[in-house]
Amino acid sequence: MTFVAPTAEDLGLYLGLGEVDGARADLLLGQAVALCQSVVKPLPAEATAVVLSVAGRAYVNPQQVSYETIGPMSVQRPQGSGGLYLTKADKTALKSLAGRGGAFTVDPTPVTADPSPTWPLDVDEMAGAGGLDYEPGWGWV
Repeated sequence: MTFVAPTAEDLGLYLGLGEVDGARADLLLGQAVALCQSVVKPLPAEATAVVLSVAGRAYVNPQQVSYETIGPMSVQRPQGSGGLYLTKADKTALKSLAGRGGAFTVDPTPVTADPSPTWPLDVDEMAGAGGLDYEPGWGWV
């Protein structure tokens, strides 16, 4: 299944808003797709959740407001909670959805490797090889 970019209506539903500015939502969704493609290309079909998350953050907090007071209500958001960006969790999710980032094993043993031991030498087997005798400390003499 191929990736289908979410629509402005999908973003409104994701954010729980009855109405969204369609042109602004389309712009943010397009930019969110491009940003996600900087990590994984082509995007997997399930990447819609990450794209909506990225665009949703930018839609609700475009000026990166971190503290806001309106009358008796005050809200403090984490630093860097606005604008269009990917979090570490977003990047990890994209890689995981694309099937990357898992553990793997590399076997450095050549296919032609001989499984027989090479050490210690079997002196009895080597005795008489080439007419030489084995003397400990001296080798084959």
